[in-house]
Amino acid sequence: MPSVAIIGAGAAGCFCAAELRRRAPELSVTLLEAASKPLAKVAITGGGRCNLTNSFEGIRSLSEAYPRGERIMKRALQVFSQKDTVEWFQSRGVPLVLQPDHCWFPQSQDAQDIVRCLLRAVKGTDLRLNSRVDNVQALLQSYDFVVVTTGGAPKGLPFLEGLGLELIPPVPSLFTFTIPDPALRSLMGLVVEASIGLAGTSFKAEGPLLITDWGLSGPATLKLSSYAARHLAESGYKGTVTVNWLDANEAQARELLQETASQNPQKQISTTHLLQSRLWNHLLAKAGLRPDIRWAELGSKGLNRLVAVLTADSYPLTGKSKFREEFVTAGGVALSNINPNTLECKQHPGLYFAGEVLDLDAITGGFNLQAAWSTGYVCAQSIVNSL
Repeated sequence: MPSVAIIGAGAAGCFCAAELRRRAPELSVTLLEAASKPLAKVAITGGGRCNLTNSFEGIRSLSEAYPRGERIMKRALQVFSQKDTVEWFQSRGVPLVLQPDHCWFPQSQDAQDIVRCLLRAVKGTDLRLNSRVDNVQALLQSYDFVVVTTGGAPKGLPFLEGLGLELIPPVPSLFTFTIPDPALRSLMGLVVEASIGLAGTSFKAEGPLLITDWGLSGPATLKLSSYAARHLAESGYKGTVTVNWLDANEAQARELLQETASQNPQKQISTTHLLQSRLWNHLLAKAGLRPDIRWAELGSKGLNRLVAVLTADSYPLTGKSKFREEFVTAGGVALSNINPNTLECKQHPGLYFAGEVLDLDAITGGFNLQAAWSTGYVCAQSIVNSL
């Protein structure tokens, strides 16, 4: 009887095992997990609600969702798409709901429904907890197929040593920004639709921006941290964050302000509907403008200063903060080692890789879990096809 060992009982590993059980129940499948619980990360993702995929609406290019691994994900999604994910879980008794931000969640808003569904689907596999693998080469001699799905590797991948694989050093990929500006921090709790970037680079992101008591968070910040993960690691998480509070160019911002001034010439500039009042007054102060002057008194120099601070505000970045308990890393097994159609290792037939252990990661919003489902599925399909 052919045998398969899957290293890592996370999202990719359990999904691969579930598909192997479904497609080839005669296979002997062993799931090896170093921790005392399977699917621990799935249980806490999305704040314990499990954002298990995304509709991909508004994603113009896969590189927007997958800064690393876009090409391999394009192939994997053709085999098992986000629509297939929704159908897979719903057909197994987990109703899902699509939120306005294009994220899919279990209707119960409880990640344990996803965990229980996957554990039911892997029933019949030999699940071994507290089973750390120190050397993959030894497993390759004992099993016909080995699938590595160990997830992000902040401490590296020592168990792959000796295989001659190209490994990309891992760095954090989803994190918030530490901004030592007391005036900005005093606005904690505010959420603004904005675009942010890193001065001197082409890295930019847009979306809801959350001001916190340590700096900046929210989807826009997390997206930017993903896009610029390696650059920020190399710079020691130091630099300058630029914020466009209106997510508009200078000409659009100028037109908006001139229109506001013409409609409210006698009103004080502190009264406006353009931004929340606390943030607006903070920006007026940064522009060196008194809040009690009237729109008619703003003048061209005042207008220029206000346009500049609204579209190109800047703050020093002095470090990163963790994003809740969800850890994603950029780096891992280089995709040059992998057959993109099967996810089998080119140098070692019978060895497969799925999920975040690859140099494949995504922005927040369910895209990382979709990568786990899709690549786990491809590995299972490839193994069954090779029998």
